[in-house]
Amino acid sequence: MKRAVGALIGLAAGTFLYGTAEGLPVGLLLPMAADLDISPSQVGMLVTVYGAVVMIASVPLTVLARRITRRRLLSGLLAGFVVSNAATVFATSFAQAAAARVATGLTHALFWAVVVPAAAELFQPSLRGRVVAVVFAGGNVALLAGVPAGTWLGEKAGWQASFLAVAGLGVVVLVVVATLLPSTPGEGHATYGATPDARRFWLLVAIAILTTAGAIAAYTYVALFVTKVTGFPAASVGAILLARGIASVLAMLAIGAFVDRNPWLALITTVMLQTVALLVLYMFGRQPVVAVGMIALSGMAFAAFTAALGGLVLQVAPGRSDVAAATLSAAVNVGITFGAFAGGLAVSGFGVASTVLIGAALGGIALVLTRGQPVGPRREQLALSTR
Repeated sequence: MKRAVGALIGLAAGTFLYGTAEGLPVGLLLPMAADLDISPSQVGMLVTVYGAVVMIASVPLTVLARRITRRRLLSGLLAGFVVSNAATVFATSFAQAAAARVATGLTHALFWAVVVPAAAELFQPSLRGRVVAVVFAGGNVALLAGVPAGTWLGEKAGWQASFLAVAGLGVVVLVVVATLLPSTPGEGHATYGATPDARRFWLLVAIAILTTAGAIAAYTYVALFVTKVTGFPAASVGAILLARGIASVLAMLAIGAFVDRNPWLALITTVMLQTVALLVLYMFGRQPVVAVGMIALSGMAFAAFTAALGGLVLQVAPGRSDVAAATLSAAVNVGITFGAFAGGLAVSGFGVASTVLIGAALGGIALVLTRGQPVGPRREQLALSTR
């Protein structure tokens, strides 16, 4: 059991590293632009390119790598993560930095597809929800602490120091995963969905796109909302985002048991909470207490939603769970891209408050799609208990 817990911590640390590496150019926008002699918008493109690589490559890479044992595969991916982030340190042009980011994005695409079933197989099937929540918590901690810490280090010691630190931490995580993750031949209980259902899986994909797009449409412009609509000073934005981040991590750790008991109800509840929070924020966002509370609640709901997605994909995957997880990861990235685009159009055409309304509307559409879905846990629990 101790070895399994250690391996789980290592996998969660891996999601933390990937989340941190993905967001670093956002925090280091200005120093990277100055040092590489490019515009800040080109540095922003490093994030866009990264997301596009993950979106496009997740499924093909997962299919190609399906015969590789998970310890060997995850260790290789973490080694690629270390090398590509170290290569970023030595980039002297946009092309070199972009090439290194593409390499990191390729390992990210496959890592997130494999990490969920790999973590689930460390423990008994009845604990899947809690295990997945711990893994996904790493990504939320990256937003809460990893990216801010990397930004601070980059401002103090140069942006290269941040990527070098991430690469160094990657070596530690690589050693933990390569040492503690079991190398079991064959297929474990999380290799295929517990209750395969193609219709429900594609429904899950659609809900993932809509709910993610709604969350991102509002979150991308939250700083503008709290300063222009609520009236907070710009200096308070960091504290508000910190409150949202803490709420997200707490929600991620708390949702696991709910997912294990009733995964579809957990999913529907999180979508409903996000939709209501954004709607209340739109209607009463001029009230400071309401604004902070609803921003925290929407972050909490979306973090819990991602954990519910991870638990459900292991149940309804119509084929291999890693391919299904890769498809869902691509869907989430589609939602991120569409949400940011829709939010940008809304800000330009209707003002910043409209981004929150769009987020609520997209969540409402996702809720409509969940109508008629059985929320009782019996069929899933029976299948899990017999595998």
